[in-house]
Amino acid sequence: MKLSSKKALELLNSFVNKTEHNGWITHSICVGNSAGKIAEKLNLDVDKAKALGYIHDIGKGVGEFSNHVMNGYNYLKDLGYDDEFANICLTHSYLNNDINCTAGGIPKDIPFRTQFIKNHEYTVYEKIINLCDLMCTSVNVTLEKRLIDIMIRRGVHENTVYHIKEAQKLKQEIDNMLGFNVYNLFPDILDN
Repeated sequence: MKLSSKKALELLNSFVNKTEHNGWITHSICVGNSAGKIAEKLNLDVDKAKALGYIHDIGKGVGEFSNHVMNGYNYLKDLGYDDEFANICLTHSYLNNDINCTAGGIPKDIPFRTQFIKNHEYTVYEKIINLCDLMCTSVNVTLEKRLIDIMIRRGVHENTVYHIKEAQKLKQEIDNMLGFNVYNLFPDILDN
């Protein structure tokens, strides 16, 4: 079953005030809206990009934040949504088809997740969501500012430098697709 951005936003908003804080919800809205802007410039399906951004962290509403990747995947699969919508819950946290290329340290091994990330061919939508996830708090910020924010909250780990380098490569890839610096789409980034 397909998921529209309107329905994705309804799902997301159904968790308002039902978790410890709503920061992940405002972050997810920022990711969806930002992904939509990038998709529009790349002549992609804007509604799909927004929907994927809105639901990428949906697992934070249905279980422990630390296991939100699997929680979100299972939640959307149980609701009957197509793989591409459930998959974004898995792929948004890991760059470069590497479970270790993530912020916040080396994750514990979950065999299904590890094999999925290793063998999955990331779509352009998944790459856009990866980048937007790393450019959004409740507003758009530079990749560098967001990575510093993550390090302050989660600490510096053995994989931090690797993750930063791969995040910069991902931004360059999106810049190349666009033909200009992605930051130019976001006046709030340029303003701060």
